[in-house]
Amino acid sequence: MIKAAVLEAPGLPLKVKELPKPSLEPGAVWLETIYSEVCGTDVHLFHGRLAGVPYPIIPGHINVGRIAETNGSVRDVDGNILNPGDVVTFMDVHETCHNCWFCLVAKTSTRCPSRKVYGITYGVKDGILGGWSEYIYLKPNVKIIKLPETIRPEAFIGAGCGLPTAFHAIEQASIRLGDTVVVQGSGPVGLNAVILAQLAGALKVIVVGGPAHRLAVAAEFGADAVIDIETMSREERIDKVRELTNGRGADVVIEATGVPGAVPEGMAMARDAGMYVIVGQYTDNGETAVNPHQAINKKHLAIKGTWGIDLSHFYRSVQVMAKYSRRFAWEKMISRHYGLHEINQAIADVEKQTVMKAVIKPKL
Repeated sequence: MIKAAVLEAPGLPLKVKELPKPSLEPGAVWLETIYSEVCGTDVHLFHGRLAGVPYPIIPGHINVGRIAETNGSVRDVDGNILNPGDVVTFMDVHETCHNCWFCLVAKTSTRCPSRKVYGITYGVKDGILGGWSEYIYLKPNVKIIKLPETIRPEAFIGAGCGLPTAFHAIEQASIRLGDTVVVQGSGPVGLNAVILAQLAGALKVIVVGGPAHRLAVAAEFGADAVIDIETMSREERIDKVRELTNGRGADVVIEATGVPGAVPEGMAMARDAGMYVIVGQYTDNGETAVNPHQAINKKHLAIKGTWGIDLSHFYRSVQVMAKYSRRFAWEKMISRHYGLHEINQAIADVEKQTVMKAVIKPKL
């Protein structure tokens, strides 16, 4: 039997249950969970804000673990044979078909209609397919990445889904050497965007967010200036960005807040002929008003949206972390570790933003 935290329906407290351990089909893996993260997506799951979720589910979509058992020869993304004891992570997105119009013509696999996600669109009826459990069943052909020795499991989970999500946003932003970048939001996605913007060539990075302890981490990660939303009004924040950019505005602005009202504010922070990338609006949190003439056409503002990740974002994020693990201490994002019995407290803490990153440690 395997202990797992189960969300039976939106709004109900999660319960730790013992589930039977099935035998492995050929090509499958039993992964002993070391860490699983609690992110904003899990809060949305708890409140039923995502479509197509087959409750009851075992949440936990970004995980790191130790291989306990394989059925037959299983290889990682680089083609290396995996063995019991190897510390790995895996791409939460699974069953992307690579055969539909979106995969083959649009080359946007995040819109594939066959796409499934561990901890989100697999239910308990499908198996133990979420990270808030002692073990995770990795189905055949799940994309597994063995963690390089330079990456500690705690650092990997500290970065969590925020790192590949931010990687996708930075890719869309097309940052050039010497650019000034504004990051709206100082949660995990925003903080990872601070790191990646610098690595992409940004000369100056400005973070607009809060509370103060998150802005302090942003400064540790290399932000050149921070603007606290708790002490400055919207107009003051826009004026401050212009002051820091010779009156023009930023070359690139990345929205990572999840707050619709941040979008027109961020557009105002971008320079004429600048770039605005929206990554924080993962779920439908409502509408916001924009004057298309003033905010877009007259400014020649380019706008891109990003939703989800593909394997390239996930794989390259791991490689970036492996190279820069000594420069950036991703584990500083972790505020607290929680056992399975504390799962409801972890969700509440993430929702209230009393923690920056909550991490589930099933054996705690």
